[in-house]
Amino acid sequence: MSDNKILEEPIKNGFGKGLAKAAQEDSNIVALCADLTESTQISLFKKEFPERFIEVGVAEQNLVSVASGMAKMNKIPFISSYAAFCPGRSWEQIRTTICINNQNVKIVGSHAGLGVGPDGATHQALEDIALMRVLPNMQVFAPADSTEAQKITIAIAKTKSPSYIRLSRQPVPTFTKQAGEFKIGEGVRLKEGHQITILSTGTATWHALQAGLKLKEEGIDAEVLHFPTIKPLDRKMIIESAKKTKRFITVEDHQIAGGFGSAVAEVVSEEFPIPTIRVGVEDKFGQSGTPDELFRLYGITSTNIIKKAHQLIKKTS
Repeated sequence: MSDNKILEEPIKNGFGKGLAKAAQEDSNIVALCADLTESTQISLFKKEFPERFIEVGVAEQNLVSVASGMAKMNKIPFISSYAAFCPGRSWEQIRTTICINNQNVKIVGSHAGLGVGPDGATHQALEDIALMRVLPNMQVFAPADSTEAQKITIAIAKTKSPSYIRLSRQPVPTFTKQAGEFKIGEGVRLKEGHQITILSTGTATWHALQAGLKLKEEGIDAEVLHFPTIKPLDRKMIIESAKKTKRFITVEDHQIAGGFGSAVAEVVSEEFPIPTIRVGVEDKFGQSGTPDELFRLYGITSTNIIKKAHQLIKKTS
């Protein structure tokens, strides 16, 4: 964190920059899109490497199958569409052609979560983390900002594992560190604390951090942990924090069923059971509105996290 003014940028922009940079270093990287090159920012790759770009049109299932075939031929395909369509529309092809065969395809689900705003429920993918983390061989990532998205893109380009990156559309604060390489499977401790732990991923992390800082002003020492890698999850960090604070609040821009909070709950239930509250979308579809309006409506805000923290501490004291 810095005292300087926080700049805002769509997370998807970081992916576009990262893919272009990774492709400069590896000629085997190719990119495929389903008629959304500008929206997903894969256009940056297309502009620099037109001979390595394939437009499949509005055919997300074909997008996945073609990419799997290219991976079989030792290419490193990055495919992009809205998360509502890929993995939403192409999950069976992802399961069968990519994951069962362990093909090295990188899936980029853009415009995920409530940040799609006015586009409404049909375009607000709130189930994609659950869909992707259940698949064997699949790695799952949700960067907090554009800087982290760029670093994740570069990092997964060097792996041989099927991977899914979850990106949002709306501008969000850029606050993660620019220096250093991204380490797959490692959580990030944004704030030390000993009374309660706030764990988050993706766009929810900024709200979690603000809640932790405000709780400190109120006399509650909250630990704030960010998990850009949802699978493989940093079990060690989770267990260490559970033993220290003995209270968890998870936060995500996603259904609480099957999502990041569920993944955390699975770890603590097996290793060190503690009281846990999950903040996210509670078994509802999204609706039209601005991103800020929707985040407030569904309680994915620092104000609601603070409220839940007070409730949990009061209940367990």
